[in-house]
Amino acid sequence: MAKKMGLLNYLYCCGMAITVIGFCCPIIKSKFLGIGANGFKLIDFGESSFVSIGAILIFCGAVAGIISQFVPQLKSLKLIFLLASVAGGVILVLGFSTGGYVAKFIGKSLLKNIAVGFYLVICGWIVACLGYFTGR
Repeated sequence: MAKKMGLLNYLYCCGMAITVIGFCCPIIKSKFLGIGANGFKLIDFGESSFVSIGAILIFCGAVAGIISQFVPQLKSLKLIFLLASVAGGVILVLGFSTGGYVAKFIGKSLLKNIAVGFYLVICGWIVACLGYFTGR
């Protein structure tokens, strides 16, 4: 008889889906990145930078986490995909701090420049953590 999947097992998938949606929504409102820059505008395909690597890790980790919910061979890697997505967020913040972007944001109030996508990404990580640790 097949093992029945509980609702908490899908909470991880919902959290990762919220992260992907937040990545596609406007993350930062700024003049130098464009009004309502989403996660894809943070990726610079011409050169490799911390900001680009962090943005790619956030998106790819979240998408891989969603896929791992439905592919039985990848279920054991769900924590790695969640950690990759969160590590992408840390790398993104480090990239902003070394690139001089933080000085521009702090002068204009950082919290005023954060858009809804940033909050969705953070909420998605929290929901995915809750789903992973309570659904095991």
